[in-house]
Amino acid sequence: MTVHDDYQGGVTSIIRFSPDYPLDALQRLDDFSHLIVTWHFHLASPDDVAFHARSPRNDPRWPATGTHAHRNHRRPNQLAVSFPRLLKIHGRDLHVTDLDAVHGTPVIDLGPYFQQMGPRGPVREPEWPAEMLEKYWAER
Repeated sequence: MTVHDDYQGGVTSIIRFSPDYPLDALQRLDDFSHLIVTWHFHLASPDDVAFHARSPRNDPRWPATGTHAHRNHRRPNQLAVSFPRLLKIHGRDLHVTDLDAVHGTPVIDLGPYFQQMGPRGPVREPEWPAEMLEKYWAER
């Protein structure tokens, strides 16, 4: 399994619940366009955790930033959050797109995205994330 830093767009994924999971727990979830999905970087090792400041993707064009200024597997909990679009629900299968996790990734939790619970006020960030992620959602 190859992990890519970019080209996450155009991929349809299935989040599959166990057959033991009650179907009514998913009732009306398809009223929402997007989900919040918390997942584990299961291919990473605890040895990958980096507590030192470093340039994102080890690219010297971008400033060295601390562990919690990154959104990758090198953070201590090795968890990630994605906001995929929910396409449909078929039984216990949630068909989504823009879930930037690899096949077999354990999903820790999920729920609907509420716009009212998103960021309030202006969002501030440096220039390097936009430059670094320019091709993130491009198709392969």
